[in-house]
Amino acid sequence: MDAADNNNANELLVTLTADIVAAHVSHNSVGVSDVATLITNVHGALTGLAEPTKAAVEEKPKGAVSIRASVKPGHLISMIDGKPYRMLKRHIQFNGYTPETYRETFGLPKDYPLVAANYAAQRKELALKIDLGRKPGQVRNKTAAKGPAKKAAQTV
Repeated sequence: MDAADNNNANELLVTLTADIVAAHVSHNSVGVSDVATLITNVHGALTGLAEPTKAAVEEKPKGAVSIRASVKPGHLISMIDGKPYRMLKRHIQFNGYTPETYRETFGLPKDYPLVAANYAAQRKELALKIDLGRKPGQVRNKTAAKGPAKKAAQTV
């Protein structure tokens, strides 16, 4: 900002200060000794508004526990409140995050799980047990599901 712009901005602040103080004094009873303080306060407030503010550096919120400690086989510890959950998706949505923003906010890796490993295995086992995920008409191979077939006795 050069000197002419600075001078114009200062004149504008003085004019605005005078207008605001005049309007306030005309509608309110202000003591003669308080007028100078009022002018100083209004000018200071306007000057503070005119100055560019520094962008606040957003710090990432620190998780309730470390990343390594948050992943357990039976549950995941929430970085938001430090409580254990088997599934985090509903909890993080309730707190205003998406899975991507949750991972980004707390500095978690892209492959950070949102479901506990034991719970996922339990759900998978249940789904396989009731034949979910198969195409229509596809028959489950009963022997392959139970384990390797025993060799038939050879005849000589």
